[in-house]
Amino acid sequence: MDRTAQRAPRPPGRTVAYEPPRAALPLHVRAAAVLEAGWTGTSTVPSRGLYPHQWSWDSAFIAIGLRHLSPLRAQTELETLLAAQWADGRIPHIVFNPSVPLDAYFPSPDFWCSSTAGRTAGAPRTVQTSGIVQPPVHALAAWLVHLADPGLSRARGFLTRAYPRLAAWHGYLLHRRDLGGDGLVSVVHPWEQGMDNSPCWDRPLSRVTPAPARSFRRADLDHGAPEDRPTDLDYGRYVRLAADYRDRGYADGPGDFAVEDPAFNALLAASEYALDRIAHELGVPGPARRARAERLTEALVERLWDPAAGMFLCRDVRAGELIPERGVSGLIPLLLPALPHRLAATLVRTVCGPHFGLGGTTRLVPSYDLLGEAFDPHRYWRGPAWFNTNWLLERGLRRHGERGRADALRKGMLHTAGACGFAEYVDPYTAQACGVTGFGWTAALTLDLLHDRPARGRNGLTEIDQGRGPGLTSSPA
Repeated sequence: MDRTAQRAPRPPGRTVAYEPPRAALPLHVRAAAVLEAGWTGTSTVPSRGLYPHQWSWDSAFIAIGLRHLSPLRAQTELETLLAAQWADGRIPHIVFNPSVPLDAYFPSPDFWCSSTAGRTAGAPRTVQTSGIVQPPVHALAAWLVHLADPGLSRARGFLTRAYPRLAAWHGYLLHRRDLGGDGLVSVVHPWEQGMDNSPCWDRPLSRVTPAPARSFRRADLDHGAPEDRPTDLDYGRYVRLAADYRDRGYADGPGDFAVEDPAFNALLAASEYALDRIAHELGVPGPARRARAERLTEALVERLWDPAAGMFLCRDVRAGELIPERGVSGLIPLLLPALPHRLAATLVRTVCGPHFGLGGTTRLVPSYDLLGEAFDPHRYWRGPAWFNTNWLLERGLRRHGERGRADALRKGMLHTAGACGFAEYVDPYTAQACGVTGFGWTAALTLDLLHDRPARGRNGLTEIDQGRGPGLTSSPA
């Protein structure tokens, strides 16, 4: 396994006299080395050992960082992912590399059976994928990649080719996944939301009968410490949900698990703003995407805002009720420009208050409520701080005029990324590395923060955020 992607913490080793210590190299050089080590020629793996394939939202975040190293590679990253899109519009959460042994990762291609079980839904025949999805960050990533080198993008027809696929992706979510019937998208598996093991899923997951332990082998424990990873009971439930979805031919409907998640829907709204920008760039007439993004924002407020919690909560569609757990997902709508000011101000107070501690007890925002009964500072999505969610919150704080807090969060992220070896996630109190080091999106978003320096205009937004271009004056997200 590549030395830039290994289990954290790193075991002590001998120092070679003629090799300068890794910490002595500039941060951007070390971050670039991580992305170089993960590059396959057409995409970037999050981690050579633990995650040896292409992941959907990982690739979107990685492309955002790659645009500063090679806009061509960033475009290729997204194009490779979009080429695996299903005919019904879904972008699968994993695109499998056929050269990787089947036992290197579970669930493997022979579990998902995409080309056969997904035939009715239009799964591609020439590439193996999973059948579930991940958060829709892709249009935002495509727009930012375009802005990195508009000349190259136009010469290659990057947006021209990406636009119809991104529009179909959004159409799939908006029309096939509105399982609650009130305008929000539902996820049908915790892996779809991306925050796989969040305590926010415990209540709806409790209805799921786990798959027998003998029916699968967890490859993740070969690369990550068991105390950092989901429990066997939770993993058994993940496997059961995925197998049931597969056995239904990946047909969407209200099954045992259907949850309206604030981050997933906020990212869809943010990408609708970005898709609106792309359509204007291409001169493509189409639906009023800005209005659609604003309707998503309104539905989020109506369906998922909880005044007592001071944040958005997940809604269990099957039970018809909010899930009383504070996860970082409920802070991500701070990204949205149409969020009412009073709600944005409340979210800022919540993120800086005792439940998340930003600027006080924590330097980075944890993935779960510091005061919650299920809080664990090391276990996957049950408390550690992640760099992608903090990157989103940094943008959200800046969008709503919280310049000082955004600057402090940016500084904390850069310091932590370098100190922890670009870890997958960190203890929110100590910044101790958890999961694997040399993680793809940690390195990529570090590069983005380094290059997208906060030289702001009067509205507190960076030049990239403003997306200044032909006929475009408003902010995408």
